[in-house]
Amino acid sequence: MLIIPIKDGENIDKALKRFKRKFDKTGVMRSLRERKYFVKPSIEHRSKILKARHIQRLKDQENL
Repeated sequence: MLIIPIKDGENIDKALKRFKRKFDKTGVMRSLRERKYFVKPSIEHRSKILKARHIQRLKDQENL
């Protein structure tokens, strides 16, 4: 549970913005989206390899 202390005279919009920022840092929504459906370990591993290849290609192009 996130607790955001509100200072005296602080705008509620600022407090809400701090709450949203803190909530994003926890990664709750990201983990919920990942767990929405099951991905086989082999497919997850393959996608990590493809992502690494893509990043490596970008770095290689940048160094040319």
